Amino acid sequence: MARIGIIGSEGRMGQAIAAAIADAGEDFAGGVDKGGDVAALAAQSDVLVDFSSPAALEENLDAAAAAGVPVVIGTTGLEERHHFLIDHAAETIPVLQTGNTSLGVTLLAHLVREAASRLGEDWDIEIVETHHRMKVDAPSGTALLLGEAAARGRGVDLAQDSERGRDGITGKRGTGAIGFAALRGGTVAGDHTVAFLGESERLTLSHMAENRSIFARGAVRACQWILGKPPGRYTMPEVLEL
Repeated sequence: MARIGIIGSEGRMGQAIAAAIADAGEDFAGGVDKGGDVAALAAQSDVLVDFSSPAALEENLDAAAAAGVPVVIGTTGLEERHHFLIDHAAETIPVLQTGNTSLGVTLLAHLVREAASRLGEDWDIEIVETHHRMKVDAPSGTALLLGEAAARGRGVDLAQDSERGRDGITGKRGTGAIGFAALRGGTVAGDHTVAFLGESERLTLSHMAENRSIFARGAVRACQWILGKPPGRYTMPEVLEL
């Protein structure tokens, strides 16, 4: 049995992961939240899963590295400096970072990349995501993950070839741009649709999350997979051998 520690254990995702750990027959090593002793949790865990906040990431990575335990990061809203910290930690421990731990979304991203690589720039790509009213970041981590998949398929830089927050007289759509739209309301766990819009035809690829248990199960699967791996930075597609 793997001893899995949860950073952000009192949040909705943390509680769902604790239930998924039990369902998977693994051992819940304990949890910490804001102000808690991450180092102590790392010392008693075989692997950590972090669904806390970007502000806590550096401390969490330091604790994991000091204890020599792998960590699965599902926290969203990360910036460039956070990815630098992850790269640094991955020099000494295995780190899996993802914008979405759902196995279905992982496969969706693979399909998006494949479609984008085969359809030309005359096919516009639009990503629409819907989340509950309490979500604080937009586009969602999953939407950005799907956008990165589309950009890799096209061989472009998402930061240079995306359109967000259209309002007012924006001019015509940029050729080859990847568009984002974010909807917020209710209690939606997460719906994502990637639309490929061509001349007189459309292709849509979608995933709908009915509750957080799908992310929790995927996070536990990632924790099981990363155990025993050498130091490095890993992704969810590797868990599915994509």
